[in-house]
Amino acid sequence: MKQGIDRRQFSLGGIAAGAAIATSGQPVRAQAAPIKIRVGWVVVPASTAPLVLEKKDILKHYGTSYTAEATRFAGTPPVITALAAGEVDIGPLAFSSFGLAIQNAHMDDLRVIRDEIQDGVSGYGSNEFMVLNDGPVKTVADLKGKVLATNAMGSAVDIAMRAELRRSGLEANKDYTIVEAPFPAMRAMLAEKKADLVSAVPPFSLDPDLRALARTLFTQKDAFGITQLTMWTARTGFIAQNRPALVDFLEDTVRAIRWYTDPKNHDEAVAIVARLNNAPPARVDWAFTARDQYRDPNGTPNLGALQSNLKQQKAVSLLDDDIDVKKYSDLSMVEEAAKRLA
Repeated sequence: MKQGIDRRQFSLGGIAAGAAIATSGQPVRAQAAPIKIRVGWVVVPASTAPLVLEKKDILKHYGTSYTAEATRFAGTPPVITALAAGEVDIGPLAFSSFGLAIQNAHMDDLRVIRDEIQDGVSGYGSNEFMVLNDGPVKTVADLKGKVLATNAMGSAVDIAMRAELRRSGLEANKDYTIVEAPFPAMRAMLAEKKADLVSAVPPFSLDPDLRALARTLFTQKDAFGITQLTMWTARTGFIAQNRPALVDFLEDTVRAIRWYTDPKNHDEAVAIVARLNNAPPARVDWAFTARDQYRDPNGTPNLGALQSNLKQQKAVSLLDDDIDVKKYSDLSMVEEAAKRLA
């Protein structure tokens, strides 16, 4: 098992293949076993796989045409390695990892197949970049000579941070220093003045202790507009071999996301998120509300935003190639799945 992967089999199942005996005593044709789809995830509620598999009671095709296994990753960059090695069938990738998978890993057979979460959509939340309330930083220009904390070099959050500073004429490693820190450590980094600006994403950006000592200097929306933050990807070989089952699975995931985002299900949805995070429900009651980021109800990714995001990634010198996202997308399956639910 590669470092950074934590396998959690939220659900496994199947129907045994073989001959069955009808009530009449006559043998009937054997039913093919459902395929197992291995899906990656990073964090709940932004990640879809654990949420879907917690609602098997509304999954129409689970156990018939497919079953699913959820595999946790520390971030989206390790998902590239897992996809390349055949360790997962559907990998959630941030736009930043998607570009690198094509450019550096030469995964020309990689395809975007479904939306997962978008940042900066009007009426919804956006990742935040925060400074101390009583600190010296009042504007982006004040970050010259300062230390900025990011979760990982080249991450979607990191690229947005660099892009916003570039608007004020500031370049990484020349005008400011970047250090890496995990999201849970960002509040301490700021409070202890080890960083002058920190990156904050849900649920950490909504920590009341962080918000008591810090304010938002700018958001990812300020830097990028809409970001196709993460999306589901799969390789063409797996798609070709399992297309009917994939359409069934995508239908069930669209059904599940619609359930989670329906206000009448909010209390139960929050309880699920709280359980998966080992947190009290009151700390995650923002999930699936306007404070949360956006999920397309038809599972359709914003390819225009994705194209723009990749251009920004290239502009800050974290991507060399121009990538045509339409060439690396196959939305026919999720479109068929959504039509079934119309």
